[in-house]
Amino acid sequence: MGKTQKKTLWACKECGHMQVKWTGSCSACQKWNTFEEEVEVRETPSRFAVEAPEKTRPLRVSEVQDLPICRFLTGMKELDRLLGGGIVPGSLSLIAGDPGIGKSTLLLQIADSLAKQNKTVLYVSGEESVEQTALRAKRLGIRSEQLYILSETQFSSIKTHIETLKPSILIVDSIQILYKQEITSAPGSVAQVRELAMEFLHLSKRLQIATFLIGHVTKSGEIAGPRVLEHLVDVVLDFEGDRHQGYRILRGVKNRFGPTEDIVLFQMGMTGLSEVENPSHFFLQERQRESTGSVIVPSLEGSRAVLIEAQSLVAPSPFPTATRKSTGVDSNRLSLLLAVLEKKAGYQLHHCDVFVSIAGGIKIYEPAIDLGLMMAVLSSFTNCVIDSDTVVFGEVGLGGEIRSVAKAESRVKEAAHLGFKRCILPKKNFAGLSQDIKQKIELCSVSTVEEAVRALIR
Repeated sequence: MGKTQKKTLWACKECGHMQVKWTGSCSACQKWNTFEEEVEVRETPSRFAVEAPEKTRPLRVSEVQDLPICRFLTGMKELDRLLGGGIVPGSLSLIAGDPGIGKSTLLLQIADSLAKQNKTVLYVSGEESVEQTALRAKRLGIRSEQLYILSETQFSSIKTHIETLKPSILIVDSIQILYKQEITSAPGSVAQVRELAMEFLHLSKRLQIATFLIGHVTKSGEIAGPRVLEHLVDVVLDFEGDRHQGYRILRGVKNRFGPTEDIVLFQMGMTGLSEVENPSHFFLQERQRESTGSVIVPSLEGSRAVLIEAQSLVAPSPFPTATRKSTGVDSNRLSLLLAVLEKKAGYQLHHCDVFVSIAGGIKIYEPAIDLGLMMAVLSSFTNCVIDSDTVVFGEVGLGGEIRSVAKAESRVKEAAHLGFKRCILPKKNFAGLSQDIKQKIELCSVSTVEEAVRALIR
């Protein structure tokens, strides 16, 4: 017989780092007052216990059989593209987002589509009763016979129902509200979330159940719980967008079966979420033509080029220290671009308040939008209008040089497809474009910030 050992540990609720003593700040993530006490229970085998032989053995790559993967289609073309062609049986996916963003609504719609394909779907709701979940489903027009709803928070009971029903799809809403009775810590703690994620991982792989876990986020927008949760799952999807607006952005942060950093745009309506097949047209439909401080930039989201509008407002500052504010872009990157404008282009912006925003609320972090942001700032500062049929992209270096970016041809094709007539791009990217795309749109290649200013600001 084995012996039971109990050990008291302190776990950081932000990053999952564990240590034997409490401290004010975590040495791993540097956050303050994040340690929670946990009791670790371990079964140690007897000294002379006989261990069972291992069933697995190392295999050569050539010995592994290539088995075809039959994916489940969600009925949403853009979502299937984001997932790499559909839902993989036995996969474990994590969907996180702000409260009220539409996570439960989206998964109910996916559950309904799969149930109509004669797939058994089990929706485990720990935060709502069965009646509340059914009321939301009926409001969305969901009445599938193959969709089962379970209101339970204790994992042992949920596991019994899963093994009895053997669903093809399992949806857990949410993992932070469930708990294992064997663990003494509260639901949502590091130990509970880590153990539950491991349990659902083994259930998914053993029974070939495609599992979706809904996760909470912290006030900073990061997924709540230990970082190991994101490492365990196969797919991490992040819901973005303002819940008071009509659109939502689903971004693939991690995907073992498809592309990463790709996005799907949804429109929230009375009957749930509907896909937007042309995000560029959606983001540009409300822009004002011939307006100062506005530049169209082709940004790359995963494998897709999306045209977005970079806006800027530059005004004299009444205070000794000027204000620098940005929405949707990195504020540190904005400070760098303003310094390059002052040093290399000679524009004195130190006495001006500068506000930069990406219209529509989308967040862009790739360096390809550097030149577009810079030109938007100059347009507002000089009160000169940039041609509304022109798009701009390129990375700006500290020396004022314009560097090449990835997948330039996809960006230019998207601009030409939406009717734009001129494109300002890095000189190195211009050399790599095909002759076919050069005939569809006027291209102006630049190598320095000064050349870009002369081409746009007149």
